[in-house]
Amino acid sequence: MRLAADLQAFSARLGHDFARPDLLIRAVTHASIATPQRPDNQRLEFLGDRVLGLVISETLLGADKGASEGLLAPRFNALVRKETCADVAREIGLGDVLKLGRSEMMSGGRRKEALLGDAMEAVVAAVYLDAGLEAARGLILRLWGGRIGAVKADARDAKTALQEWAQARGLPPPAYTEQAREGPDHQPMFTVEVRLESGESEVARAGTKRQAEQTAAKALLVRVEKG
Repeated sequence: MRLAADLQAFSARLGHDFARPDLLIRAVTHASIATPQRPDNQRLEFLGDRVLGLVISETLLGADKGASEGLLAPRFNALVRKETCADVAREIGLGDVLKLGRSEMMSGGRRKEALLGDAMEAVVAAVYLDAGLEAARGLILRLWGGRIGAVKADARDAKTALQEWAQARGLPPPAYTEQAREGPDHQPMFTVEVRLESGESEVARAGTKRQAEQTAAKALLVRVEKG
């Protein structure tokens, strides 16, 4: 089996020459276009998530031999979460080679964060099954390398940090309210407010509700810590 030209180019960007091209084809096949003869990437995504987790956790342990589990866990979460996988997918043009059904394509599937993140995990699994753990580790370290080196010593997300700030002062958890959702379904824009019981609040807009919440929480945390 030979890969189509777009997948050959993608394989070159990955830096991996597939001995079993069918694995790459499956990794980029979404459920919206799958058939019994052409399975989707969901099982590969399941495996890739575990392979990625193993390599990232092992790398973090080696990079900071004195770090406690409490410090390592948020760094790990920051590196393996769906948003990070989707960012890596965008950098290597994975969205351009995804095989999607017409409805998914028309709704902007090539740009959807969850879809890109799942496909990136499936690609990791495809490399693992094609050439083993060392090949998968090499791929992950190439694609995630800068992020691993730059992950903050305290990588708690902003929502967690703001909640801990509030609890330390005897306040209930911050309240998040979706104020608006605008734009088409394939490219929505969310406006979210975060408010503390003490009255401080911030509003943020982003392409996902989660990101809007994180941005608002970060802005509020900066303000209350300065105050």
